[in-house]
Order: sequence, then structure tokens, then C-alpha cells
Amino acid sequence: MKKDAVKKNNYVPMLKKETAPAPNYAAIDLGTNSCRLVIATPTPTSFHVVETFSKITRLGEGIINDNELSKAAMRRTVAALKVCRGVINEYAPIAKSRFVATAACRRAKNCEQFVEMVKKEAGINLEIISSKEESRLAVVGCVPLLNRNIKRMLVFDIGGGSTEISLARITDTGKTFIEGFVSLPYGVVTISEAFPKNEMTTLAYNTIIERTQSMLKEFDEKFDIAQGIQNQEIQIIGTSGTVTVLGAVHLNLPRYNRSAVDGISISGPDVEKVINKIKNIGDEGRRKHPCIGPLKSDLTIAGCAIIESLMTFWPISEITVADRGIREGMLLDMMHSQRQNRSNKKPKRRNRLYQRGGYHGKRKHSGN
Repeated sequence: MKKDAVKKNNYVPMLKKETAPAPNYAAIDLGTNSCRLVIATPTPTSFHVVETFSKITRLGEGIINDNELSKAAMRRTVAALKVCRGVINEYAPIAKSRFVATAACRRAKNCEQFVEMVKKEAGINLEIISSKEESRLAVVGCVPLLNRNIKRMLVFDIGGGSTEISLARITDTGKTFIEGFVSLPYGVVTISEAFPKNEMTTLAYNTIIERTQSMLKEFDEKFDIAQGIQNQEIQIIGTSGTVTVLGAVHLNLPRYNRSAVDGISISGPDVEKVINKIKNIGDEGRRKHPCIGPLKSDLTIAGCAIIESLMTFWPISEITVADRGIREGMLLDMMHSQRQNRSNKKPKRRNRLYQRGGYHGKRKHSGN
């Protein structure tokens, strides 16, 4: 062999195994006031958001008059759902999806007609869920915000057509158990239409507070909620547009920023200050406020009345602001279900539950 000869090794280089892309999951929460979509992929402890879309459609506009969805409201909502379908198609294939509708559709006499219209024109199969399921999903979505030193939480979700208040606890095995809930048959849209913004007098505002508190008495007594809050054994978590507006105004944000608001705590006295500020700037001031705007001015006042009802009924020292809820609850449900299925097929592999993980965002479609 020549000195400069190079000895060759007989081997074939190992190619790196390509990792399959993480599966996409999609969830739509169609409420009385807005249509919200989220697409996410699972992570070891929670999920990573890859796309969101939201649009105020006021599906339940005028429903308090005749218990029917108006043609204009249905057209607006179908248009938003068509956008949702387009976004979902961009991220196909979707491992699992769930699309739910809440209070407005539960109440509407022509709900079946609307569901068929959505299926035909937007290619989306809507599921009308009960107030109990709505409460459960909101709780599941908010579990990641629960303080690890606290085992119970009171979650209030102020919707457009109803308000769900749920008491839940984390069991010793780490599972979420709903102890009880109450569903108030009104939300920010139905209240604002019953008491238009230019007629929201102090008397009307106080009427909402009195009505809400009268509906909470039995719920409070059954589960001894006031005592649990007093003993700091129950964490108060609020999820709704009004709650996140309170968070943004409290932080004096130049414009709404989800990452800055989600998960912050506001003391009871500060909640009172922010509510008074929102009321005192008037309709014109709310319309011009960068974190409220013309589409939420009247709705925010209605929501403030409900929040003030809770703050004065229970000895609440602070609330946790949640920019999450039903959509996130659906995602966690679906991802956990898929993991359980895989675990059943491979029993030797441990299954990690999706519980108090983080929420990571990426892109957002603005529909407003």
C-alpha cells in the first residue's frame, strides 16, 4: 500500500431520524357576544398556541325580545366561522377538534336552523353545550393559574348571555373536581340590552347587583364559600372580557396585551378603584379608551355590575385575572384524552396529565 493511500471505512452514515411534527388541535368557543378560535400543539405539561382568531359577532343580539337569533346576527356569525374554517384548513391535518356554542344557542328557538346554516356554509359542526359543561370547561382552562398552595378555586365566567360561577378543588391525585356551580341566566349582552348604556342609572346598576346576590345565597350556604374565602382556602379566578379589561386598566396599558394581563392578581380595593374609574369616565371615555373601545363600552359596565356583586357578597381580598377559559379547557381535555389513548396502547409508558402547565403563544388573527 502506498504511504499516501487513504484507508476507507466500510460504513454507511446513520441519518438522523426526522421527528414527526406535533399534532394540531382546534377549539372554537361561540358565545353570545364573540366567536373565538384557538389552534395549539401539545407540550409535556400543557400546550403551545400556534394561532388564534376572535371576532365580536353579537350572535345573541336582541334575543331577550323573542328568544330568536336574528338573521343579521346569524349572517355575521357565519361569516366569522368561515374565517375560522379557513384558518383551521391552513393547519390541517387536525388531530382533534371541538366547536361549541353556549348561552345564545341554548336559548334560541331557531337554534337548529342556525346550526344547519353553519354546517352548510362554514363546514363546522357546532355542539350546543349545557351550562354545567360550560362551567367545567372554564374551570379546566383556568387550573394552570391556581396557586400550588391552594386546593380550591372559585371561577366566575361572565359571558354574553349567562354567567357561570363554579367551585372546584384539586384532589390528592391531582384531578380537578367540580364541587358545585350556579348559572346566572344573564350576561353582559343581555344586561346591556335590558339597560341600554344611556339608561344605565345607579338604580339599574344596583338592581343587577341585588339580583345577582340573591341568586348566590343558596350556593354560598351549601358550600360554605364565604368561610373558605375568609380562611384564604379558596382562590378567586375571573375569566371574561370584563375581567381582562379590568386587568389592562389596572396596569395602565397603552393597548391590550394578553401576556401582561393573564395571571395577574388584583387586590379587592384596587378592583373597586378600577371599576369606579371605568364608570366615572363615562361612555365617551370608555369608547376612547385603548383597552375598552366602542364595541365593549356598554358591555364593560354590565360586567362591572356582576363583578361588584361578587366582591361585595363575598369577603374577596383579591382576584386572579384569566385570559383563558372554555377554549383552553377544550384543548386540555382533547390532549389529555389522546394521551390516555396512547397510554392504554402502551401500558408501560407513564402518562403525564395536563394540569398546571404554561400557556405559550405564537400568532394571532385579529378579527376586530
